[in-house]
This record gives sequence, C-alpha cells and structure tokens, in this order.
Amino acid sequence: MDYLEGLNPPQRQAVEQTEGPVMIIAGAGSGKTRVLMYRIAHLIHAKGVDPFNILSLTFTNKAASEMKQRIERVVGLEARNTWMGTFHSTFAKILRVEADKLGYPSNFTIYDTDDSKSLIRSVVKEMKLDDKVYKPNTVLSRISGAKNRLIGWQTYLNDPYIKADDDAAMKPKVGEIYRVYQQRLFKSGAMDFDDLLFNTNVLFRDHPDALNKYQQRFKYVMVDEFQDTNLSQYLITKKLAAVHQNICVVGDDAQSIYAFRGADIQNILNFEKDYPDLFVVKLEQNYRSTKTIVEAANSIIAKNKAQLKKDVWTENVTGDLIELFKAASDNEEGRIVASTIFEERNNKKLNNSDFAILYRTNSQSRAMEEALRKMSIPYKIVGGLSFYQRKEIKDLMAYMRFAVNSVDEEAFKRIINYPKRGVGDTSVEKMMIAAYEHDIPLWEVVNNSSSFLTGRAANSVHDFATMIKSFKVEIERKDAFESASTIAKQSGLLRELYEDKTIEGLNRYENVQELLNAIKEYVDNSENEDKSLGAFLQEIALLTDNDRDKDTTDSVTLMTIHSSKGLEFKQVFVVGLEEDLFPSQMMMQSREDLEEERRLFYVATTRAMDKLYLSYALSRYRYGRLLNCEQSRFLEEIDPLHIKVNKKMATALANSFRNSYADEGSASFKGLKKPELRTGTAKLHTPSPDFKPSNTNNLQEGQKIEHPKFGYGMVSKIEIEGANRKAVISFDNFGDKTLLLSFAKLRIVE
Repeated sequence: MDYLEGLNPPQRQAVEQTEGPVMIIAGAGSGKTRVLMYRIAHLIHAKGVDPFNILSLTFTNKAASEMKQRIERVVGLEARNTWMGTFHSTFAKILRVEADKLGYPSNFTIYDTDDSKSLIRSVVKEMKLDDKVYKPNTVLSRISGAKNRLIGWQTYLNDPYIKADDDAAMKPKVGEIYRVYQQRLFKSGAMDFDDLLFNTNVLFRDHPDALNKYQQRFKYVMVDEFQDTNLSQYLITKKLAAVHQNICVVGDDAQSIYAFRGADIQNILNFEKDYPDLFVVKLEQNYRSTKTIVEAANSIIAKNKAQLKKDVWTENVTGDLIELFKAASDNEEGRIVASTIFEERNNKKLNNSDFAILYRTNSQSRAMEEALRKMSIPYKIVGGLSFYQRKEIKDLMAYMRFAVNSVDEEAFKRIINYPKRGVGDTSVEKMMIAAYEHDIPLWEVVNNSSSFLTGRAANSVHDFATMIKSFKVEIERKDAFESASTIAKQSGLLRELYEDKTIEGLNRYENVQELLNAIKEYVDNSENEDKSLGAFLQEIALLTDNDRDKDTTDSVTLMTIHSSKGLEFKQVFVVGLEEDLFPSQMMMQSREDLEEERRLFYVATTRAMDKLYLSYALSRYRYGRLLNCEQSRFLEEIDPLHIKVNKKMATALANSFRNSYADEGSASFKGLKKPELRTGTAKLHTPSPDFKPSNTNNLQEGQKIEHPKFGYGMVSKIEIEGANRKAVISFDNFGDKTLLLSFAKLRIVE
C-alpha cells in the first residue's frame, strides 16, 4: 500500500503489528507521529477495523486534531469516528455519559487550577486555618498527588504514613481540607482535572457494566507519550485493554520529564512484566537533527542507569559543532543570545520563528526578554498568562458556566456582584451558609432569595436569578454562539467593558469579542456535532497550553524546557546551565531525581534541528541576591568532540567584564580561569597559605585586607545600599574595586 512505502523497516513493523500488546520505543525525532497515524490508517484501511473501535490517547488535543486530518487524507472521512484526544478530554466525554452513576450531573463543570485554588482558599478560611501555612498551591499539589495515586480523601485521612508526612511538614490538616474540598466540588457539580481520571477509575471499579461497555467498544487502544503516564492513567488503559489485549504504547523513557505531575517512568520500564508476550519495536533513526546534535544527546543520556537501551542514529549531515557561551552575568547571557539570533537570522536568511530559547524556570525569561527588546527582535512566551486566564474572559466564562450548571459555587462567587448589583460579601456568605445548613443546592437559595436575605440585596439576587433563568432558556433553544452573545450583552458585562475607554479597557473589550469569535468558529466547525454552550465550555476547560497557542506572528519562542516537549526548531539556545539551576537544587536528593534532570537536558538538546547553543552565567540574581555560579555538571557529560567554546564571544565577554566589573561585584569572577582574565598586565594573586576569609560584618575604612585574586589592598570606603554592604578597596596591583561584602572573600590583615 502506498502509505507504507515511505516507512523505514522498524516503522513499517510498528504499523503492521496490530494484534496483541506492542511497545514502540521511539527515540527523539524518529517519526513516531507518522507511525501512529499510519498505524490507525492501516487498522481502518487494511484490517477493516471500525474507527469507533479505536481509542488513541495523545499528549494534546491539537496533536489529536492534526493526526485526524492526516489520517483522513489516507482513509477518508471515516477517520473522524476514531476516539482520539488527551486522557482528560476522552474520559471527560465518557464521564458526561456515565455521570449519573457517580451522582454527578451530566453537565458537570470542570474546574481549572485557578478555580481549585480559590475553593481551597475558601475552605482554609472557613476552617480558620493559617493561610500562610496552608497555601493553595501547596495544598492543591498534595491533593493532586494523592488523586494521581488513586488515594481518595477517606484513605488519605486513615493512612498513618500520610498523616506522619503531613505532621512532619507542619500541615496536619491537609486531609481535612481534602475532605471538605472534595465534598464542596461534589456539591457544586464540579470535578477538577485530576477527578476526571480518578472518577474514571472509580466508574470502572464500581460499575462493571460500564467497564464492559467500553472494553467491548475499544478493541484497539493506543497510548502516546507513555513514559509520562501516572498510575491512574496506566490503570485505566490496562483495564480497557484487558479483554482484547490489543494495546500499543509509544514512548521514550529518555524523555520522561513529568515526575512532578505524578508521571511514573516505571510504567514504561516495567511494561514487559505486565505483558510477557510483548512485541517491542525500536525506532532509532533520527530524522530531525544533525549528527553532531544526535551524538551529543546520546553522550548525555548514556549517563543514566535506569533506561531502555537504544542506539539513536541519523543519516543527516554532520552539521555545526554545539557552541558554548559563558557570560559574566545573566544580563550578559541575554545580550549574547540576542546578538547571536540577530546575526544568524540575517546571515542565514532565517525567520524569527526558527529560533527558540529554552530555560529551566520561567523567571529566567526576564534577561532574555530585555535583550531581545533592545534589539527589536519580536518574541512570544509560551506558558505565560493564556488568553483563557484573563480576568474578563474568566468573568464571561463564569456567567456561561453558571447558566449551564447553577450549583457551580466558584462561578457564582465570581459573577454575583459583577457588574456591581449591590450584593456584598456578607450577603454572599449568608447564602452560602444557608445552602450548607439546610443541605440544599446553592441555586435553590439564589432562586428563593427573599427567604434568606432582606432589602436591596434580596431584590438584586431575585433579579439575578431571573436573568440566569432566561439564559437557561436561551441555552436550550440556541447554539453556543447565540447563547454566549445573549449572555455577554444581558449580563451587563459587555457594556461595563465598553464604557471603560482606557487602553486596557479597550483591550479587555476586544478580548471578549475574540472569545465570541472563537465560539462562532466552534459552532461553524463541521467536526463538532454538539454545538451547545455546554459542549464548548467542556472543550475550553480541557485545552492544554500547547492547544491554546494560536500566535502565528514571526517571533522567537521563549519557553521552559518542559513546555518544549514534542516541538522542534532550526536553532535552539539552552540557557542557564549552572549548578543548582540546571540541574535544579531541588532535584539532587536522589539518583532518580538527578536522572530526571538529565532527561530534561536530553529533551532540550533534541529540540534542535540544525544548530544548538548552550550557555551559562558566572553570576546571576536569584531571590534578590547576586549569586556566584558554576557551570552545570551536564556540560562536562557531553562528548567534548561535539562542542566548541565561542572564542570570539569569550573575548568580547572578557572586555565587557573588565569594563563593568565594578558594577557586577566579585561574584562574577568565579570559574573564569583563562589568560583573558588578567587586567592589564597584572597577574592574578596567589592566596597566602594561611588564607581564610574573615567575617566582614564590621569591616572598617582604613583596614588592610587580602583578596584571593587581587591580592593586598586598603579599604577606602564602605557603602550601604539597602540590604547590601559594599567596600571600595584600593588594591596594590589592580587599582580601585567595588566589592559586595556578602560575596567577596576577604582576609582582614590588620
């Protein structure tokens, strides 16, 4: 068949082996998307499998949509009938159908992270706990981790080991918060993201009829990015495939980087134990990167002990050596990266979109952004505030959510007094308390406000309830776009935004119009059978960061390495390769943690197609302090044959370093060992044998000191700037230097 002709032998094997358990170990850039796509096409076209019987779980909805379109070109419109999407979107669809079995309404709300944090904040306040101890982020992370390991609140409260953990962390009430949080979610007809998987497991555990129904439906189950599945996801797929045993998992253990989200690399490492007759195919030919990049990446990941052995190779050109930059500071690092992009773009006639800057933490983007702005290079940040997280969008979405599901507590709190209608916090609290005390849905209280409130507040809530009821009628009769347009106008939200004539106000108004455009696009899309507002809200709630990125302008991409998974760029800069930053100081407690950091570095390097740059700074501001930095251990793990230090940049750096040293502080000298570090003709000092840094808290003007690099000098001035103390020191051979005393190593001589 034509579509099989362009595949290499292992790829073809992976496509044609359709029966029984199969594991496809797909190295970076080995064409796994193509294999997955043709495998589904082969099932439909050559094996005659009904698309309704195929379940394919992907990493993003965007990937699923693109794959469907490509399969369509091979087998026709039938491809649309395959069940394809992320774990969350697929099982949300199943839970909609089966919701009544678990006591939920079929139009349940899906809470995003902000909604969950807001609810936890309310619970902590009501329980009169210290919100500095029980921070929403921390508590939600703990609850999320429990759900991913299928630990419900009942088990959580009764497990002595969990209790001991919480006690040790000085947070003994997390279990109680979990209980109340879960009960409140249930009462609001809502599930958070983790509940979508947790409740699917509960459904399949407690309702064998439901499990059997989907086991019979999904005769072929495929899971992409299997190395990033957690226990909950693994058990769902294992149960679904239990009858027909036609399970195919695709992944690369070398790219398992989501342990912090509960992903368990053991799922892929131990898959053969669960399926002894497993058929394993290794896709080892890399089509993405140059030989240099592939071999360098291999030399990195070879240091990991826990891995499935494979030999990734490529027939691509050798390509340029990897360039390593060392910078005096993080700002200098930004300038080096920006100027390199500027030169490469012009010399090689590249687009801005051919470049990506990857970093370990979001905070590193600041120096990069400043440098790019100074050189007028357009850029976009992936993973920043997304369109659907903007206040005005969340406000309108809350109106829509409450109209669809009127027991949604978080949506109610957001809209009851916006735009202002004279319903204060006290009135809202009275209604919430009434709902709990009488054990009735919140909507019942809202609908009978005169029984619980008096005066203006009662009238305002009555008018609000009447408005919501009119919205409900609209939703039943009209499609998502018509309903949303009515809600935007009649809620008063559009008028409120329109009357704000500031630049920010106009932007907010345009954003709401853009949301309405998105709803119209959803309704006009022939692939969406259900055009209702409820269906649209579910789709939006399940978007991942990658799905949300619709920016098509020609821009340099800035993102964390975690966000870069699955992407590729012609030229990639991996910045901030310093100890305690990458690898992160949080990930050096065990070999497992360090190996995950190394896999993250492997992922970063394998995003590059033609050229890879690595950089580190010798000093960096972190947590408001200028810190000494040393290069990452990962740099020493790359085969030196594949790296060159950018000499031209290093010389420019040394000059810039000499000119700006007085501003940068002595921290910038750490790790610089080359001859260019000499200032003028003076040689760096060799410390005396008894050199030991003194406590400089009481250092005075006129005292003589010894510096390990600059030698002997006299303190001529002490300056205090905020929390920082600086000393101006006249050195015998190096002239005046201004040093930050919190970093400078000085021995007081007299």
